[in-house]
Amino acid sequence: MFSGLLIVLLPLFLGYLVRVRSIQLQNLINRAVNGSVYLILLFMGISLAGLENLTSQLSRLGGNALLLFSITTLFNLAALWWLSRRLTLKAGSSPVVKNAPTSKLAAMQGSLLLVAVVAGGVIAGLLLGPHLGERLFNSADLLAEWVLYLLLALIGCQLRNSGMPLRQILLNRMGLAIAVTLAISSLLAGLAAAPLLSLSWNEGLAMASGFGWYSLSAILIGDQLGPLMGGVAFFNDLTRELLAFILIPLVIHRHTALAIGYGGATSMDFTLPVIQQHGGVACVPIAVVSGFILSLLSPPLILFFLSLSG
Repeated sequence: MFSGLLIVLLPLFLGYLVRVRSIQLQNLINRAVNGSVYLILLFMGISLAGLENLTSQLSRLGGNALLLFSITTLFNLAALWWLSRRLTLKAGSSPVVKNAPTSKLAAMQGSLLLVAVVAGGVIAGLLLGPHLGERLFNSADLLAEWVLYLLLALIGCQLRNSGMPLRQILLNRMGLAIAVTLAISSLLAGLAAAPLLSLSWNEGLAMASGFGWYSLSAILIGDQLGPLMGGVAFFNDLTRELLAFILIPLVIHRHTALAIGYGGATSMDFTLPVIQQHGGVACVPIAVVSGFILSLLSPPLILFFLSLSG
């Protein structure tokens, strides 16, 4: 039952063992991670193109993603609002932040690019499919799986060399509280959404365990449950990030924990500049710790819940 879990966790663990001190090599690893994500999402798009009755399948994908996103958002916002009322955490003034996004569209640019990559994969699959047929779609699935193993090893290496000591994580109680609240409320949402999505309870938990890490959740879910559910996971977690870009400036001064927490795993990277810009530098370590904990939890939780299907 756990063989698939071990096979996928092994490269993550091996990557975590590698300590990299060279800044140039760390930058190279970061670029390789980004490249691997784009490549896998391209393959996912090609696999989607191979589905029978593609139009109706894409309609189903969009409906399921919207349903999962709505339920997850409802649970997350309610739990984080409750936490915000109990934490004595207030955002500071909004300083001028170097390299911060100048508009919401600029902040969302990277997310929209990922959507374009998936769409490009679908188009490529539709154009090449009639000529290469089943061989193209099988090759896309196989290549995506091998790139996934490489990506997990690189992510493990990134986590090891992120400069975030375990002691610093455990001592930041606010970041820890936000991460735990977001994780528990997301898992409860996954349980509630599972029967509505015609999924088993453990598959619903797996779908909810991305915590906003859309590139990884799409890859892991798609590898086990097929490209359709991988697409649902991708758009569910991606929409979280897009809403976070809009939500953070609106609520961070009244409900700081909610603003930091809703971005999930992205609070340590993609949504961090927006949090810093509107909430001040005091919010940064809390956001980084919260996002880091959720990033650590997401891959093993997804793989563990999926392994229960075996």
